[in-house]
Amino acid sequence: MKRRLLLAGTAALGATTLAGCASPTVADYEGEKPQLDLRRYFNGTVDAWGVFTDRSGKVVKRFTVVMNCSWTGEPGREVGVLDEDFVYSDGTKQKRIWTLKRQPGVGAQGRYIGTAGDVVGEAQGEERGNAFYWGYYLDLPVDGRNIVVRFDDWMYQMDDRVMLNRATMSKWGVKLGEVTLSFTRR
Repeated sequence: MKRRLLLAGTAALGATTLAGCASPTVADYEGEKPQLDLRRYFNGTVDAWGVFTDRSGKVVKRFTVVMNCSWTGEPGREVGVLDEDFVYSDGTKQKRIWTLKRQPGVGAQGRYIGTAGDVVGEAQGEERGNAFYWGYYLDLPVDGRNIVVRFDDWMYQMDDRVMLNRATMSKWGVKLGEVTLSFTRR
């Protein structure tokens, strides 16, 4: 009997520990303010400053981004273009142009599909409360070759002008590093 109780207690503790390690979901931020609206925030010019850290936490790249953003289309079916110009601390430059499509029929906040030249397939995203999450695969140039990596990308609107972004980059489920950005609307 004591052995059964010990096993049951151990199983319950293990389940509780695993539940505590569960990843957040975008629904966890539903009540947070200010309410994020990607169409409003990413409209006009947005500046960003960021770092890429390896899995040990060492900063291996610093960069700035200037984004020129615009939206067209009827309400509920808007299409956004986020034209990003990156400048890295070593002087190299990169351009990425995102096309975001708001998915119809999901209410005031919603789901988005995103594409860009170096994104493999489509990015899938959702906004709730002050947060936006999306996941996608990016074809990155690394040491003279390209590798496809997974991005789990979280954005949190802090106020009308500032948004923070944290993205985890992984390959085959192994964390390679993180990208941290601070966006400021002009």
